[in-house]
Amino acid sequence: MSTKAVLITGANGEIGHGLVSRLTEKNPEINIVAIDVHPLSKTLQDQCHEVIVGDIMDSSLLDRLAAFYDFETIYHLAAILSTKAEREPVLGHRINVDGTLGLLELAARQARATGENVKFLFPSSIAAYGLPNVAVKMKAGKVKENEWLDARTMYGINKKYCEDLGRYYNWYYRQLDPQQTTAHVDFRGIRFPGLISAVTLPTGGTSDYGPEMMHYAAQGKVYDCFVPESATLPFMVMPDAINALLKLEATPAKNLTQVVYNIGAFSVSAKDFYDVIKKAFPSAHVNFKPDVLRQKIVDSWPADVDDSLARKEWGWSHEFDFKRAFDEYLIPAVKNRYGK
Repeated sequence: MSTKAVLITGANGEIGHGLVSRLTEKNPEINIVAIDVHPLSKTLQDQCHEVIVGDIMDSSLLDRLAAFYDFETIYHLAAILSTKAEREPVLGHRINVDGTLGLLELAARQARATGENVKFLFPSSIAAYGLPNVAVKMKAGKVKENEWLDARTMYGINKKYCEDLGRYYNWYYRQLDPQQTTAHVDFRGIRFPGLISAVTLPTGGTSDYGPEMMHYAAQGKVYDCFVPESATLPFMVMPDAINALLKLEATPAKNLTQVVYNIGAFSVSAKDFYDVIKKAFPSAHVNFKPDVLRQKIVDSWPADVDDSLARKEWGWSHEFDFKRAFDEYLIPAVKNRYGK
């Protein structure tokens, strides 16, 4: 008999660290199967039922997992982030799209075999949006889920396509079959804003200039910021991001009218980041040296998002505004990390 479990791909990433810890705090008996291309820390390994250093593109690995486990929920966090995907678009597409498709197929097979829905939690991104210029971006204000879906990056295109794949597997999978199955992939996606963690280091996201600025300041290093002071994006700290995933996962399917939701916490400029970081680290030295090419990507993403549907349908609510995020979470943790 297969073991019931929760699968987390990309478990060694920024979201994965917090998610593993929160799931085991919530249920110490949970069986977490974690996959990442890099080894997990001893602390994370101890919280998992099984840890696999491997590639989600390895079909034989997925087949083995399907044979030994019945996954009730899959948190698919593995991805090639925006900057690297833009520099290696074929690799980005292979991991972000083909990798997701393989896991959706695994979930669909298991749903058909067990007769029970398999929840599939997917972190999408504001990169799915594409606004033409800064003036339009600032005028647009809070962007809704169905607006400005003209992604300008390989990462954003990948995320938007995977949202559509999730919609297909959720509602239309194999719709020509004469006899429909009773269970399906219960796909649930969140378009995250820029995420900031006090635990893990930034890993190449286009919105990472804020957290990079903070980590450089804590180490006494000069930081060349690749966007201008006026660059504005929505952001969120990692505890709120983890809360959102767990909240959405726990929501009854009958409450949800769509498969992808915006969530937000605070919208700030690069100058706002600098001001609060300079206050915490007076010796911080930041040079605003915009990289025109990377700035164009930031300029195409919304300055803020409308998350009213998430708040209405599954009770989304952020705990950390900009001030609390830095005063109570980021600055104390980063100072402790670097012995300040």
